[in-house]
Parts: sequence; structure tokens; C-alpha cells
Amino acid sequence: MNIPRSSSPRIVIIGGGFGGISLAQKLSKKDVQVVLLDKNNYHTFQPLLYQVSTGGLEPDSIAYPLRKVLIGYENFFFRLAEVTEIIPEKKILNTTIGELCYDYLVIATGSKTNFFGNTELEKNAMAMKSIPQSLNLRSLILENFEQALLTDDYHERAALMNFVIVGGGPTGVELAGALAEIKKGILPKDYPDLDTRRAQINLIQGGERLLDAMSEQASRKAEEFLEKLGVQVWKNTRVTGYDGKTVTTKTDLTFESATLVWAAGVMGATIKGLDAKELIAGGNRINVNEFNQVEGYPEIFAVGDIACMQSDDYPRGHPMMAQPAIQQGKHLGKNLIRLLDGKPMEPFSYFDKGSMATVGRNKAVCDLKRIRFQGVFAWFVWMFVHLFFLIGFRNRMVVFINWVYNYVRFDREARLIIRPYRRNYSQFKD
Repeated sequence: MNIPRSSSPRIVIIGGGFGGISLAQKLSKKDVQVVLLDKNNYHTFQPLLYQVSTGGLEPDSIAYPLRKVLIGYENFFFRLAEVTEIIPEKKILNTTIGELCYDYLVIATGSKTNFFGNTELEKNAMAMKSIPQSLNLRSLILENFEQALLTDDYHERAALMNFVIVGGGPTGVELAGALAEIKKGILPKDYPDLDTRRAQINLIQGGERLLDAMSEQASRKAEEFLEKLGVQVWKNTRVTGYDGKTVTTKTDLTFESATLVWAAGVMGATIKGLDAKELIAGGNRINVNEFNQVEGYPEIFAVGDIACMQSDDYPRGHPMMAQPAIQQGKHLGKNLIRLLDGKPMEPFSYFDKGSMATVGRNKAVCDLKRIRFQGVFAWFVWMFVHLFFLIGFRNRMVVFINWVYNYVRFDREARLIIRPYRRNYSQFKD
């Protein structure tokens, strides 16, 4: 790997997400050698992936080079690599570019889509956890309408214009709202020779309400917003299979659809070597103590989605969102410095800043610490918060300009099929 030897302790961070970056920044001016490993050379702002999928933003506006994040910091190294195995007893990592030893290891690998063991769904459904996956979904959505223009078969055309989103959390709700706005304001202009009024957006939720991690008020209002946009909301409905053509459910309800987007859950992206059953908590996450220390391994830590820190307030661990990862990364940076200075570490305490979700133009729901509100003001708050947490001045400006342009023109300029997604459309023919 060509990482120089150093008299300073080597701290290796696996993953350049919110937790990994926050930790690296906290250690940037300390007497330690920091090595950041990631299979991508960029950080992804995942809360806005749905806008890439629906043509609202280009992918480079929500991605930021990892090397640029900590540019100019001494004793910092980045390597483009995927870690394949951790060997704790030797303090060695096996990666796609070779071995690397460490003094302290921080696992910040985040999460991946959870299909709950359903291999058929995993094979045929579309996920939306990365920029390549979002670009695939964008291409597929646009290709479906192009294909709908070419077919004379009514049932095939209906399936091509029928979108099924599984999962009523923020990702599913925001994607459904964005697709509904595309149907309303963009498709009639782009496809005047296609009856786009027949396009359907179905949002399926396994539980009793949408946004079940938020207040009932936010849940109720989000559903109301979606229904006004023309989204069909199906609650208490569990999807059991999808063969690429037909969506089946436990209630015998079926949907003929060319596109199923799976947003029904995530699980920790574990690495071989620490995925023993005694280490894994619910959601395939690694058990950590109040210092983000992996149980049984004093020199290994985990932060963010991959870490499950159980407590009375959070018996299943903290929410798998950006804020816990950012706060844990910063706090662990302080604790590692204290540890190296021979001082006792301090327990982590999560400060819940609230949660929010947008449902489309001028529509959002916000649950803050002591106040809940919905509508236009919530939408402006949602935009401000997301702009603030984007990394890089250029990205903030590009996203802001895009949002202003899209709002004024009611348009989405990035509806481009740059990288075609190959789907076998012949299966929809009788």
C-alpha cells in the first residue's frame, strides 16, 4: 500500500461516510497516522440519492472527493480499497490491494439494503443506497416510458408506467413524492403522445402508518400530502415476492409492474472477521459499548449505522441515520485522543436533533425536539438543513441553484439516460 512507517499510532478507518469523515477530521491535527480506506474515492450524501434517481440533481452534486475532505492534513493517507477481512489477533486487515496493520481500527462501513433473505426480491428489485444504484434507477424510469411509447399492448404499457415503492420510511416517502411530481409536471411535456395520466405510483408499507419513526401527526400529514399528489398508499401490506413482472403480497394483492424499488430496510455492512454471531445485534450490526468499542476487542471501534450501542433509551441501538454517525465520529475522535494521552474515555451521549422528510414541492414534515410542523415552512427548513450538511461549497451552490431552477421552472434537467440499464422488456408481453 506504500503507507510509510511512523512512530505515531496508526488509526485505520474503514469507510468514508458521515462517521468516518467526522472522525478523520477530529484527528487531523493530532500526533497520529490516519489511514482512510474506502471502495469509492468519494463521500456520498445519501439523503439526496432519491433526487439523483428522479433527475433532480446530477450525481456529482451530492458526491465529494475523499482526498479533498482532508487535503493539507499531515500524516493522513487515503487508499482506494475494499477490506475483505479483519484479523484481530494479528491487528491486520486484508484488502483488495494488500495487507495493512493497525494500532487502532474504526469500522465505519455504514449499511446496505436489507432484503430479509428474499433472494427473488434481491435479484429483481431496484435498490437505492449508492450513486450507481440511483443512476440505474434513473435510467430504468426513463427507459420504461420510452418503451411504453413503442408498445401497442395495453397491459405491457400499464406495467411499464406502474411504479411500486416498498417501504414507508423517509426514503420511500420522498421518492414517491418526487415521482408523483414528475408525473404531474414533466411527463406530459416530455411525452405528449403518451397518456401519462395512466402512470401509477404505489407506496407499500408493512406497518400501520408511514414514517413510523416520526410522530403520528407527521405520519398522517405525509400520507395526506402523498394522496393529494396522486400516490396510492397501501398500509399493513407486506411484499413477499417480485419476479420482475408481478409483485405479490401476503394479502393476495398483486401489482403488474416493471419497476419495484426496495426501500423497506437496511442492515449493517459487516466485514469478515467480526461477523461472528456473538458480535452481531439486530439488523446485522456490531455490538459496541458506550465508548463505541467493539465488545471483546479494546483496540477496535465502530461508529454509525454498523454500530449498535444499546441503552435504556435506545434498546435497538441508535437510528441508522446521519446524525448519530456524525456525533459518534466526533466523540470517538475525542476519546481516541484521551486514550492515547492515558486518560479515561467518556461515554457517548446522543443528542436527538429531530427528524424530517419532504413529500414534494412546498410539502414536508418536521419533528424537532420540542416542536412539530408541516407544510411550506417545514419544506424550507428541510432544504436549509440538507444544504448545511452537504460537504463542499460548490456542492451547496450547485444543489441550491438546481433547487431554485427546478422550483421556478417546475423542471428536472437531469433526466438523462447516460448509462442504460438493461431490462428484459419481453417478459411483459403475453
